[in-house]
Amino acid sequence: MQMTGERDIQADVATVYQALLDAEVLKACVPGAQEVVGTPEDGYTATVVQKVGPVKATFKGSVTMSDMITNESLTIAGEGKGGAAGFAKGGAQVRLTPTEVGGTLLSYDVEAKVGGKLAQLGSRLIDGFAKKMADQFFGNFQEVLEGPAEDEAGDDPEEGGKKKGWLGKLTGRA
Repeated sequence: MQMTGERDIQADVATVYQALLDAEVLKACVPGAQEVVGTPEDGYTATVVQKVGPVKATFKGSVTMSDMITNESLTIAGEGKGGAAGFAKGGAQVRLTPTEVGGTLLSYDVEAKVGGKLAQLGSRLIDGFAKKMADQFFGNFQEVLEGPAEDEAGDDPEEGGKKKGWLGKLTGRA
C-alpha cells in the first residue's frame, strides 16, 4: 500500500523538523501509541495498541530515522510485531518546504505492509486502515504544532494572547 499527501503547517521548517525527531511528539501523534522512547541517532522503541477490523493487537517494534537532511527531509521507517496478529512495517519519506507566509509544506510518501492474521483481512480493509493511520499521524502532528483550531482564536499575539510553542502545547505550559 502506497499513499502520498501533504499538510500546510503554520510553523517554520526548523520547528517542524525538530518536532519530527522528538520522541514525545511522536508518541502524541502515533494513534494508539503507549510508549515511544529513544533518539533520532539510535532509533526509537515503541509500543502501539491498534484494532484493525476484528483483530486487536499490541505491537512492539522499532522506528528509525534515516536520510536526514536538516530542515529539508528525512525517512521514517518502522516495524512492529503483534504476536498472533502478525506484523506491520512501513515508512514515510518526508519533505519540508518553506511557504511564503513563514509556514511549512510537509509532503509525505508512505508505504505500509502487513503479514500474518492482519494480511488475511483483505487488502481493501488493510489499505483503508493504512491510509487512516497516515492521515491521523500527520493530522495529529499538525495539531501538536499548531494547537486545536478552536484555541487559535484566543492565542492571537496581536490581541495580547500568547501562542504556545509545540513543546509547550505538548506539556501544557505556555
